[in-house]
Amino acid sequence: MSRFPSYPIDADLILRELKSFRRELLNREDFIEKRIALLSGSTISAIKNVIELFLLRDGIQPIFHESEYNRYYEDLMFPNPELERFSPDLIYIFTSNVNILRYPGIHDSAEDVDALLASETGRYQAMWDRISSQYHCPVIQNNFEMPHYRLLGNLDAYELHGRCRYVAELNRFFAEQARVRQNLFLVDLHYLSSWFGLERWYDKTYWYMYKYAMSYEAIPHLANSVASVIKAIYGKSKKCLVLDLDNTLWGGVIGDDGLSGIQIGKETPEAEAYTEFQTYVRSLKDIGVLLAVCSKNETANAKEGFAHPDSILKLGDFASFKANWEPKSENIKRIAEDLSIGRDSLVFADDNPAERDIVRAQTPDVAVPEIGQNVTDYIHILDQTGYFESVSLSAEDVQRSAFYAGNALRKEVEGAFTNYEEFLASLQMRAEIRSFAPIYHDRITQLINKSNQFNVTTRRYTEAEVSSLAADPSVITLYGRLVDKFGDNGLVSIMIAKVQDGDLHLDLWLMSCRVLKRGMELAMFDALVGEASKRGIHTIVGYYYPTAKNAMVKGLFARVGFEKTSEDDKGNTTWRYCLSDSYTAQNLHIEVAHER
Repeated sequence: MSRFPSYPIDADLILRELKSFRRELLNREDFIEKRIALLSGSTISAIKNVIELFLLRDGIQPIFHESEYNRYYEDLMFPNPELERFSPDLIYIFTSNVNILRYPGIHDSAEDVDALLASETGRYQAMWDRISSQYHCPVIQNNFEMPHYRLLGNLDAYELHGRCRYVAELNRFFAEQARVRQNLFLVDLHYLSSWFGLERWYDKTYWYMYKYAMSYEAIPHLANSVASVIKAIYGKSKKCLVLDLDNTLWGGVIGDDGLSGIQIGKETPEAEAYTEFQTYVRSLKDIGVLLAVCSKNETANAKEGFAHPDSILKLGDFASFKANWEPKSENIKRIAEDLSIGRDSLVFADDNPAERDIVRAQTPDVAVPEIGQNVTDYIHILDQTGYFESVSLSAEDVQRSAFYAGNALRKEVEGAFTNYEEFLASLQMRAEIRSFAPIYHDRITQLINKSNQFNVTTRRYTEAEVSSLAADPSVITLYGRLVDKFGDNGLVSIMIAKVQDGDLHLDLWLMSCRVLKRGMELAMFDALVGEASKRGIHTIVGYYYPTAKNAMVKGLFARVGFEKTSEDDKGNTTWRYCLSDSYTAQNLHIEVAHER
């Protein structure tokens, strides 16, 4: 169990023991490696070192390229063999208001101010365009914190020449660009510095002596925010919030105090605080975070609490519900199994420090924030950890809880069947399997970067790369949606295969674990064979690259009829499937709609 703190952030501890934490965090073995270029308008070395810690903690091992001081523009806009050889997976442009070239002067006309704004924003547009054309990778960009002083006082916020107004206009432009550019992601320096306290954020002595654009104590907070965006891009954000009940979701003990005795609603300050926390949790569900209960309680008592008329959360909001007297660590393991997600996708919130410590010790993959015992701190701590950071919000995210509610019904019905094939037939499954369509590129990218278990190669692609692959005639792309009598499962499976030397090489084959064991992988393979046959291709080559999480697909290629042709000392295998004119469809239970 790592000593590296999550939240609250102890800046002095992190910076003092940075090397020790780094050695400790490097002990794990299941890293994904990412090449990250840091292009900065101020000193960034300490920030880089702390970003590394937060990434290592969550399984990303960064390799950094660091530009020279304040040469971020030149390094991007002019030939840069060193950066080109580095071939970054991601570029982070660290700028702040110290890098704004010029603010409006008091004698500037409205046209002058507009031209100044266009010039400033044009520099960034040129850099983002250059990254898109030259490096084809995501770019993370800071927006701007507010100025360090207001020459015009409160008028500065809205007068044409005000610095605060000018920064607000720049930030508005950056936000619009992040909305329309596929691979541009913002670190909200404006919010972060405001939350931290602008007076504490900027240290003039630190700037004049070391050229750091923020104070020493602010560095870990920024690093955590940057790392959260990087983790979200590469599918490392958490997926499920597991909650205790008594004194976590309501005040009091439901088994002792009864329904009328617990604190929830608006009648007391304590009740109002729990209501706000439940509202926050319910909002997490609305953006796609799964909710689960893990409580030491009688099941009937635990469920009764949600019958309180003032409870914001209802039983139907939870994808998994464990209330019994077994160790919470064991119930948390079962929750992960119920939802078919890794334990490292779970965050456990409990007011009891002893329970938190036990879960940390017994299930070290589970994130356990130190939320304390005061409900007024719960939202702040969970929000600032960045556990549930997102870089997009799709329709699939909004519907995720409904998908899992449907799964609960499927499991209930499954228990009534003694023959699994009859159960599958009873689901009345229908699938749509087609080439990538622009409307789904966001969801496809999200699924590619989040799927770890049913994923033969675990290759990752950005949305821009997904769009490029979809437009490439030498690539076969397939997505699969699955619907049954219990509801729509959404877009759940993806294949990407490239034609090389007359063969079809399967670069990516993945599926959401929420539709495991329903035959969707067979329907996808049938569709791939059909597309290969249309092109006159006779051989499909598959690859399996083992990771700490994808053991479930180790035998996938053998199951669908591939022959293994090679295996190296790391367990990486290559497989070959020879197509024949007499191919028999392997999917037996799903009605499939293919390309029109």
